[in-house]
Amino acid sequence: MKKLTKAEKSWILYDFANSSYGLIVMTVVLPIYYKNHLANGLPEAISTAEWGIANSIGGFLVAILAPMLGAVADVWRFKKVFLIFFLIIGVVFTGLLSFLSPGMRFTALTLYIVSLIGFCGSNVFYDSMLVDVTVKKRMDWISGLGYGWGYIGGALPFLFCIGLILAGSYMNTSVSMEKTSFLVTACWWAAFSIPLILFVRQKYVVKGRRTFGQAMSNIYGTFKQIRKYKNIVIFLGAYFLYIDGVDTIIRMAIPYGQEAGVTTRNMMISVLCLQFLAFPFALLYGRLGTKYGAKPMLFVAIGVYAVITFCGYLMPGLESITAKQVTFYVLSFLIATSQGGIQALSRSFFSKIIPKEQAAQFFGFYNIFGKFATIIGPLMIALAGYLVGDSRYGILSLMFLFLFGGWLLTKVKAPPVEG
Repeated sequence: MKKLTKAEKSWILYDFANSSYGLIVMTVVLPIYYKNHLANGLPEAISTAEWGIANSIGGFLVAILAPMLGAVADVWRFKKVFLIFFLIIGVVFTGLLSFLSPGMRFTALTLYIVSLIGFCGSNVFYDSMLVDVTVKKRMDWISGLGYGWGYIGGALPFLFCIGLILAGSYMNTSVSMEKTSFLVTACWWAAFSIPLILFVRQKYVVKGRRTFGQAMSNIYGTFKQIRKYKNIVIFLGAYFLYIDGVDTIIRMAIPYGQEAGVTTRNMMISVLCLQFLAFPFALLYGRLGTKYGAKPMLFVAIGVYAVITFCGYLMPGLESITAKQVTFYVLSFLIATSQGGIQALSRSFFSKIIPKEQAAQFFGFYNIFGKFATIIGPLMIALAGYLVGDSRYGILSLMFLFLFGGWLLTKVKAPPVEG
């Protein structure tokens, strides 16, 4: 395998940078801080539901903006401009989370939603630049490296923050240390984004007038010629279904684990182990995708997630806390085997079947399907919490999304595997 270019390394480093947000803010520390301090006194199912609704709102706002901004980026060569714009929003509002205090529940949710818009919005343009930094033959491998190093980039600051929180618990300042974690995340995200800003350039641009009207005309033209892009549409439908389950599990695992009775300590340990285990598995998926094709490996990952969903549904019904905690560890291991793989190969597979010069626009549509999935999944869990007071029925419903997503994926024509 040829050595990585400077552009490829810089692109991979952005995954290394922003994964700290995905782990510390979106998945572990902020959900725990929110439930234990900001929403303290609320029923567990209700606080879980509120967290789900916040994720849905952030996802919805990004989803409706993404295609329009993507089309403008393709016409005006603005991919990196928009990436930096959303990066700044994400970093600033993540830093502001460190100033929260008990009683600021709705302020916390508002700051989180805006930071989530920054995180998701920057990822739209980051993902679309995969076509600019490498060739089709290397996309599975480079995308896998991005997710693989992203796990390390999330784990290192998370490990540091765990140390801060544990030290704070001995000095009765654990709450302030949890808030400091958000400032650490913002600084890490900003610092490791610098190589991408300096060394990655947009190569492909739509030919035509550089006007807003031209950008909107391109979107209209894409819809008008939808039959021409039938294969892309079928893949997006499959992606919409199975990524719903993946992203919902990422965002709701900690609130759901707390509701099931798993201790905070065990959840943090399992998530940390997941980060380091996920690194080699993400690289493995990238290698196997290059050798056998991304589509077969996506089926493997979907099958693993179907098992995760069913076991997650059973976990709250286990009688002992020990059994629940062991199950949470097993589920974390299974997630580690396939989370990076299913995300990385979805991204690289999509990059291969779209027109390169319209990558940002098409990744805007890709983002719509991904982000509307993260609206529906958390809402399903929220509804289960509100209606029956038990979130596990929402978890079980994710099984259908994996199964139908896998079925629809069988209808997608894969590009030939290049030697």
